[in-house]
Amino acid sequence: MCGRYSLFTPAEELEARFDAAFETPPDPRYNCAPGQELPVVANDDPDAFRSLTWGLVPSWADDRSGGVINARAETVREKPSFREAFERRRCLVPADGFYEWVSTESGKQPYRVAFEDDRPFAMAGLWERWKPEQTQTGLGDFAGGGSAEDAEAEVLETFAVVTAEPNDLVSDLHHRMSVILAPEEEETWLRGDGEEAASLLDTFPDREMRAYPVSTRVNSPANDDADIVEPVDG
Repeated sequence: MCGRYSLFTPAEELEARFDAAFETPPDPRYNCAPGQELPVVANDDPDAFRSLTWGLVPSWADDRSGGVINARAETVREKPSFREAFERRRCLVPADGFYEWVSTESGKQPYRVAFEDDRPFAMAGLWERWKPEQTQTGLGDFAGGGSAEDAEAEVLETFAVVTAEPNDLVSDLHHRMSVILAPEEEETWLRGDGEEAASLLDTFPDREMRAYPVSTRVNSPANDDADIVEPVDG
């Protein structure tokens, strides 16, 4: 699975890498966690980064709670929570590393997985837009729900990361890993049809990748500083 990742590549490098612009450059992030607003490149506006909440809430959900952070590649076209998003709302989730935990005699040891040069990459993502019931039905004030402006402020945009079988490197750490797109595949993921997008849901090879133990400080999302990504003795 992918439950935590890093994104500390400078904003100008991300803009050049993804050919997209930030409205406001983000701070470096060393411990991106579910429930946080994080930058993605969505298929409806691929020239811009925008912040979505990690944890996909389907548009038809009764409320905005219980977002799902991962979608399995093998069933993403079948599951009600993901199938419409897969066909219509795909996104790139920029990262420069992700974390997995390994059980040891002394507890769970976190590892960071990244390219050897820490270059940024895109994880395959899906996104959704959830609106309060009053805006979905168009009843607005007549439903006793307040003004249209208030309802619009409650609109929630969320995303999930697609996962697949791990490569040899990650398989020593976990039985799933995020789908990493090669740079030449990113355009197809955003703009291709369902069949073309599905053909990209494979396991990224582990060449040029590394995995190394990091501090258990990463266990808490409250810790988000450069020391998080420094190697420690495993």
